[in-house]
Amino acid sequence: MSENRNKAAVISPQAVTAPPVKRARGARMGVLIGPEQGAPNFITRRFVLAPGARIPAHLHPTIEHEQVMVRGEMVLGMDGEVRTVRAGDAMYLPAGCAHWYENREAEEVEFLCIIPNAQGYDTEWLEEPPEGAFLG
Repeated sequence: MSENRNKAAVISPQAVTAPPVKRARGARMGVLIGPEQGAPNFITRRFVLAPGARIPAHLHPTIEHEQVMVRGEMVLGMDGEVRTVRAGDAMYLPAGCAHWYENREAEEVEFLCIIPNAQGYDTEWLEEPPEGAFLG
């Protein structure tokens, strides 16, 4: 995609590869906008969680997350607080905030996650992968 560097672009979510999320069950993630599109400061990722999906508890010591629910409803744990979030909700997870995601509904969930384009992306896992997790 280097021909798109530093040019405005429209990216279809269906055109982006979304491999399974490591250590998660039923979750996929693809980068919609990032360095490959010439975006120097932020990375926009699209997560899709199947019914029964779970991303176990973890934190990122130096990376904040800004998220927007696009479709569906899921349960989100943030520093010990458990919230149900729905399409249209926006979530802010500061650096160091322990968090986890679970789709307890019968429909897929989709959310966008924007992170800074920073050197390194440390993750501290606070839970073991759930049964059936992708360990690849």
